[in-house]
Amino acid sequence: MLKVMNALVALSILFLIIGCGGPGGNATVPQAQPASASDVDIGDHIVHFSAQSTDQLEPDVARAYGIVRSKNRVMLTVSVLKEGTTTVVPAEVTVRTVNLAGQLKNVTMRKIQEQEAVYYIGETAVANRETLVFNISITPEGATEASDVRFTRKFYTN
Repeated sequence: MLKVMNALVALSILFLIIGCGGPGGNATVPQAQPASASDVDIGDHIVHFSAQSTDQLEPDVARAYGIVRSKNRVMLTVSVLKEGTTTVVPAEVTVRTVNLAGQLKNVTMRKIQEQEAVYYIGETAVANRETLVFNISITPEGATEASDVRFTRKFYTN
């Protein structure tokens, strides 16, 4: 089990590192970001986000967290850090996801906490060449209002 936990922590750190140097600037990202954007400054916090097909997960990790591995399933990962630190901050995270046809994709986020790591994951089905727009509402612990992050990703399943 320790091996599985270490693998998931390493995977989440990898997702946080991918594409560093996101848009920054303000709490609400007004336009969908390009595929390389993976973090945004929301004032006193930095939100890291990633969306990828679940078949990229190691089988043991997927099994340990009840994630279905498939080219046709997408996992969204979100974490919140105190700006200028590596301190992870718990948050209320909700997601509204739609495709370009406006069809709602159900993504229910769940909190994962291991030692000092706190992050949120959710899954949904995806079709080949489908573009999803992720609208994430984040309220970091201690914040009085939510911040919104919006980004798009196109997925290839074939």
